[in-house]
Amino acid sequence: MAQDRNWTHFRGNRLDGIANVDNAPLKWSDDQNYLWKTDIHGKGWSSPVVYGNQIWVTTAREDGKELYAICVDFVTGKLIHNILVFSPSEVFRIHSLNTYATPTPCIENGFVYVHFGSLGTACINTSNGSIVWTRTDLKCRHVQGPASSPVLYKDLLILHYEGTDVRFIVALDKITGKTVWRSDRPEEPYKPLSEIGKKAYITPIILNVKGRDQLISNGSAICIAYDPDNGKEIWRVIGGAESTVSIPFTENGIVYYYTGFMVDKEGTDFSEIVAVNPDGNGDITKSNVLWKKRVEPMQLLTPVIKDGLIYTVDTKNNLICIEASSGKDIWTSRLKANFNASPVFAGGNIYLFSIRGEAIIIKPGRKLEIVAQNQISDQIWATPAILRNSIIMRTDKYLCRIGQ
Repeated sequence: MAQDRNWTHFRGNRLDGIANVDNAPLKWSDDQNYLWKTDIHGKGWSSPVVYGNQIWVTTAREDGKELYAICVDFVTGKLIHNILVFSPSEVFRIHSLNTYATPTPCIENGFVYVHFGSLGTACINTSNGSIVWTRTDLKCRHVQGPASSPVLYKDLLILHYEGTDVRFIVALDKITGKTVWRSDRPEEPYKPLSEIGKKAYITPIILNVKGRDQLISNGSAICIAYDPDNGKEIWRVIGGAESTVSIPFTENGIVYYYTGFMVDKEGTDFSEIVAVNPDGNGDITKSNVLWKKRVEPMQLLTPVIKDGLIYTVDTKNNLICIEASSGKDIWTSRLKANFNASPVFAGGNIYLFSIRGEAIIIKPGRKLEIVAQNQISDQIWATPAILRNSIIMRTDKYLCRIGQ
């Protein structure tokens, strides 16, 4: 199997949480199997991205007044760049669980793109650390801080701004930073929602449907597929409400996504997983939705799907395996900690990381089989990168490389 040598986006090269590796570490602790551990100043939940011999993350001063891009050497962990990218004169408040550096960068040969939501976006030359271009004019009221990560598509850098005031997707020329297209969310599906319910924090995915690429983007009130070349809408599914965070995921041509949390007639909060056949045009809410499943509200992590089974941890710490064809639970297991990092499939196993520094490694399948459990003393909020038989893990204090 040709293994991926780089890890270019949030959740990997295809934004799917699938690490194309034969082997990945199974055992580690605070003093075992660390190849290196590098201090990262400030605070940020952005995931590491890797290209060649460079690993990049973003971080921020806790008050958001300084926003940084950091690069370390893949082999040694030595700090290569510590770049102050933005010093905002005005900073908005954020949720206590969020940071000012939560969006994950994306990277390609020669350039890394760092994004801090309404506080700014920048392209950095990875050979010398120089800033190629910046944009600080794209704004929305995040309310609880930025979280959507940028996505590269051909010559475009695609960004999501979904606030209580405005909601739009914009594609920038990745070389110049100039706007190529902008598509505003339709207003009608948002009218029934309160102002606070109109925001979302998702990252889109790209899916090819019968030879045509689709940009799949689930906002708080609506999931829309756009033509990524020009931003024109292909189809929509209406439904959902506040604070959608988890990004769409796909297997065998079917799209799955979480809605934001809603409230039923009894006043109980809930969310839904929705399965959609993306081969359609216009409003496909009634025609192409395959199933919906009511679940616990406020899904922060994105599930991983493998061989027809969906694996996730909900907000009540339940590890769940769901049948992708029907939405039925196959098995569940109650865990002790919160899991905000998204699971990753690597080397035949599924890796899950808790905010308490616990890692649970399970074998995929219709019964729960725990392969290994590891514990460190740091917190883990960011989704790790797994490549070259190593785990690149960002904790609340360090950037680490775990090897075998």
